[in-house]
Amino acid sequence: MKKVVLAYSGGLDTTFCAIHLSQEKGYEVHAVLVNTGGFSEEELKTTEKRAGKLGIASFEVLDVTQTYYNEVIKYLIFGNVLKNQTYPLSVSAERILQAKALAEYAKKIGAKSIAHGSTGAGNDQVRFDMIFQTILPEAEIITPIRDLKLSREAEIEYLKKHGVEMNFEKAKYSINKGIWGTSVGGKETLTSGDTLPEEAYPTQLTKEEPTKITLQFEAGELARVNGDKFDNPVDAILKVQELADPYAIGRDIHVGDTIIGIKGRVGFEAAAPLIIIKAHQLLEKHTLTKWQTFWKNQLSEFYGNHLHEGHYLDPVMRNLEAFLADTQQFVTGEVKVALKPYQFQLIGIDSPHDLMSAKFGSYGEMNKGYTAEDVKGFTKILGNQTAIFHKVNQTLDND
Repeated sequence: MKKVVLAYSGGLDTTFCAIHLSQEKGYEVHAVLVNTGGFSEEELKTTEKRAGKLGIASFEVLDVTQTYYNEVIKYLIFGNVLKNQTYPLSVSAERILQAKALAEYAKKIGAKSIAHGSTGAGNDQVRFDMIFQTILPEAEIITPIRDLKLSREAEIEYLKKHGVEMNFEKAKYSINKGIWGTSVGGKETLTSGDTLPEEAYPTQLTKEEPTKITLQFEAGELARVNGDKFDNPVDAILKVQELADPYAIGRDIHVGDTIIGIKGRVGFEAAAPLIIIKAHQLLEKHTLTKWQTFWKNQLSEFYGNHLHEGHYLDPVMRNLEAFLADTQQFVTGEVKVALKPYQFQLIGIDSPHDLMSAKFGSYGEMNKGYTAEDVKGFTKILGNQTAIFHKVNQTLDND
């Protein structure tokens, strides 16, 4: 029997793939769940038990949460990366690490085939395939859902016939959970005019009394939450998520251009990522210079788009990461945030590197670093070239 490593999450698509490949195609299926921080121990045990009933050869959990932070999330925070100013790349970023881990595992066990449950209409198919083709170019890539052009309804019917027990009502929504957010896809996201119902989101509102929290960054990395020190930023992220979860913060629907050229919508909830990114960005507004901020914005947008489209292994990404990391030297300080039902508010910052220092004046009130005559001369020189252009070309009516 040919060995195949299957990217397995325990959801509808990958459950179909496990049965189809083992029972119909005769593969020796080695299901691998690559955990990017979205599964509890209880969920992992439940998934393992369910996988054991599918006739597969083995089930393995690869925890890449720390690697995910070190190699990807850290730079998404440094770059304040939000796709179309909305989406924190909750799924696209983790797919890269999952694909890398799967390819390395296939090498380890000597599998010549590797499978994933992507459809033919989304971004994941490209991300997985590109990574596999680069790291494991000789491998056969198998994609049953894509190749058979299956609908979710057809998959549900197939699994019922094979005696699979799962919450098929919940399976109507495609949910992907990781430390950097949860994506939610369903019939409402297939249209332009509908939104997801309350019950489609995994996290529900359970707290309404507003509260305030503080986030302490050290050289751009989250180090303290409400004064508590975290040696590992992963734990700090999880703490922010724990505090924000009861408020059902971070819900939205992302609309964007897919890799394959069509428009797409996906719902998501990402309380911790959005709070951390926005808090970090506010701190940067106070601690970076104008041109640092300008170039960071340009390069961060490219970095996010390139990552989103699966180009993580492009060497230019390492160049950009070096730049992003270098900008964080003085991004240290505390950010105050208010949490409320379905929303959060940035209150302010406190930093020893705050460039909005009263030593040099207060905007709109008083200056301490220059005289009125200095400003007159500065303004004349600053506008000199523009004035010369209009005089030479007589573009303005002087009457």
